[in-house]
Amino acid sequence: MARSRAAYEYTEAEDKSMRLGFLLIAAGLLSLLGLGCCWLRPALQERGGGGSANCTVLAVRQLGERFACTFSCGAACRGTARYPCLQVLVRTSRSSAPALLHEDERQLRTNPKCSYIPPCARDDQENSENVTYKQKYWKEKVGSQPFTCYFNQHLRPDDVMLRRTHDETVLLHCFLWPVVTFLVGVLIVVLTICARSLAIRAEAIKKKKH
Repeated sequence: MARSRAAYEYTEAEDKSMRLGFLLIAAGLLSLLGLGCCWLRPALQERGGGGSANCTVLAVRQLGERFACTFSCGAACRGTARYPCLQVLVRTSRSSAPALLHEDERQLRTNPKCSYIPPCARDDQENSENVTYKQKYWKEKVGSQPFTCYFNQHLRPDDVMLRRTHDETVLLHCFLWPVVTFLVGVLIVVLTICARSLAIRAEAIKKKKH
């Protein structure tokens, strides 16, 4: 009776290991598929046809137009403020035509008309001061000094980015962890099958000896 109970518990542990392994395999495949469709593919499209260049500031100006932003002042407190539009026009080493500089891809998608979106404050005056500080930075501290910028001739030929949101490290992690989850699941299943096979073989050898 004790032997049969031990064998049953061992088989139940193997079944749990198999279920865990198949669950990790499914999770890895679904994660890879979901990230590939929803995040990795658009990121690669943004990087495709792009590259880096040296940029030089041509003009820094504020437009008369103001844009709305949403600020948060607590768990259930949200409101709308406004900020002025700052434009930084640059010339790249790849083209003589002026291009509009943006902080990154997210800022470009949020407001393609401006170069900078300040952290949204409740007071419009504070937002204006943040934009004015950024304007002085580009005029006085950067000036005519060249700096590295990024472009994509296929998607946004008239815009350049100061930095990339989807760099190689982010893309690597996006691909790495689903693959690691999948491989761990495969390893658990393979080891469980091997352990069961060895146990059956050992049991057969034991019966032959008896």
